[in-house]
Amino acid sequence: MSLERIAIIGAGTMGNGIAHVAAQHGKSVVLVDVDQAQLERALATVAKNLDRQIKKEVIDEAAKAATLARIETASDLEAAVGEVDLVVEAVPERAELKYRVVEAADAAAGPTTIIATNTSSISITEIAARTGRPDRVIGMHFMNPVPVMQLVEVIRGLATSAETTRAVVALAEELGKTPVEVNDYPGFVSNRVLLPMINEAIFALMEGVAEPEAIDTIMKLGMNHPMGPLELADLIGLDTCLSILEVLHRELGDDRYRPCPLLRKYVAAGWLGRKSGRGFHAYD
Repeated sequence: MSLERIAIIGAGTMGNGIAHVAAQHGKSVVLVDVDQAQLERALATVAKNLDRQIKKEVIDEAAKAATLARIETASDLEAAVGEVDLVVEAVPERAELKYRVVEAADAAAGPTTIIATNTSSISITEIAARTGRPDRVIGMHFMNPVPVMQLVEVIRGLATSAETTRAVVALAEELGKTPVEVNDYPGFVSNRVLLPMINEAIFALMEGVAEPEAIDTIMKLGMNHPMGPLELADLIGLDTCLSILEVLHRELGDDRYRPCPLLRKYVAAGWLGRKSGRGFHAYD
């Protein structure tokens, strides 16, 4: 099963990154968002990231132009997904929002279309149960920033078919990624391991153990991490980190996943990290 026509729902950080990579590897992409301004920002971000690749001599101007030409935008989900091979849901990490988007995509897409969710923590089985095609629903969890990071977690729900899994694994490989299959469990592997570390770093900050720069430097130099945990939280988005921790805490019932109160306070203040200009660090 070849997946050549892809609709990506959600033009935020993850959505525009997935669109960039898919179009750069020859796929026909329609990027869907209800906010026209967000679609314009997404295309500008893709163009800027392609310029970075030109500067690094990864691609040339002709490849940039060809990539952008393969991306169209739409604000009408129902019209956009009618004739695609794959829908990738990439809206914010809120369960009810994802359920609504997937239900709408299921109602509008053709019977053979695969629906993939970029969720970083929510049950694929629960998402799939809200559709009439649970065998064609799968998790396809890209890492941020998508054009740079190699990993794609591929998560089968209880009813996901082997054929769907093979098609999505093959697509990830076509996009130059390394797909790794994991089981459907809260947080999967990446965030079940990562988020408790980030949360503990936030507790260390809240308790006055060290300043943000010190915490990040210790983890970078002492543990050979490319980014410190607070820097990484800012990159992911503190609202997303909080949502993932809430899923882990609720679904696993273990207080080691309890979100740090300081994280809740920052999110309540609108200090969400890079995307808002301020998180544990300040950004221009």
